[in-house]
Amino acid sequence: MTQTAPKAAPDIAPDIDWATLGFSYIRTDLRYLSHWKDGAWDAGTLTEDNVLHIAEGSTAIHYGQQCFEGLKAYRCKDGTVNVFRPDQNAARMRRSCRRVLMPEISDEQFIDAVTQVVRANERFIPPYGTGGSLYLRPFVIGVGDNIGVRTAPEFIFGVFCVPVGPYFKGGLTPQNFLVSGYDRAAPHGTGAAKVGGNYAASLMPGQQAKDTVIDGHHFADALYLDPETHTKIEEVGAANFFAVTRDGRFVTPKSPSILESITKYSLLWLAEHRLNMLVEEGDVFIDALDGYTEAGACGTAAVITPIGGIQNGDTFHVFHSETEAGPVTRRLYDELVGIQYGDVTAPDGWIVKV
Repeated sequence: MTQTAPKAAPDIAPDIDWATLGFSYIRTDLRYLSHWKDGAWDAGTLTEDNVLHIAEGSTAIHYGQQCFEGLKAYRCKDGTVNVFRPDQNAARMRRSCRRVLMPEISDEQFIDAVTQVVRANERFIPPYGTGGSLYLRPFVIGVGDNIGVRTAPEFIFGVFCVPVGPYFKGGLTPQNFLVSGYDRAAPHGTGAAKVGGNYAASLMPGQQAKDTVIDGHHFADALYLDPETHTKIEEVGAANFFAVTRDGRFVTPKSPSILESITKYSLLWLAEHRLNMLVEEGDVFIDALDGYTEAGACGTAAVITPIGGIQNGDTFHVFHSETEAGPVTRRLYDELVGIQYGDVTAPDGWIVKV
């Protein structure tokens, strides 16, 4: 009888303390670059050079013509590597490209580029059990000689990777958030696209939240209300918001100015199909927080961060606890992370093996 040989132990990058790994830049071995010129993307290549060389008139510099994505690769217990839902990132990047008039990247090229980068940097994937992952950052930027407000003559599609630990220190530990008076995006602007300008606009209110202390409460980031009426929750820092109602429904905000989080839609599916909950996307009014027993922020970087409390003006509202994740949040986290690391059966199409 033929037996399958076990996967060889992976080559691990030296001099990285996996136990204390945070969310910061670490240079890895190779990254992918593809250029668009004369109406088409080239085949792309891997390079050791981590510095982009672009024209001084590039639209990415002057007019913000760019977008990016974030996804992760995970080391499984058997030594194999999972990439989580890259087709969804590819689809979202196409939507972002359309919004700012850039040529789209096909699913095939996007997933091929991601796969090449993961394979080329496998030694930087944190070992199973450390809680770390390999964060992948695809991006598209407008480049080439230009000065007028117009779409670029050329573009670069790139993918690089960085080994990361938790976005918020402490793992599944509740964080507090401060309602901001600033808007994250305009009512009919680029809020639904993953473009850098949205994040640049969030830097000042996010820092102000971190610098604020009210009645002994510290805050991890700003919470943004809808830009049209300032009555409904939209996003939490750079993450999507979710909550659990007192009658056991899983709800998330719905708005044309919210970035559609792949993590959020994964949680909606898991809440409905694995936890047998009623789920809905709709309005989450800031003055009706008493109707929710749990709340959280979710996204690729943060995965799930339980929300302990929200400061809205003079009112501080606590959900389940300021020190412990609620039971639904914990179950969803365990289910999602279990899928990502290969310990829980994944829905069809959610995992790409590298």
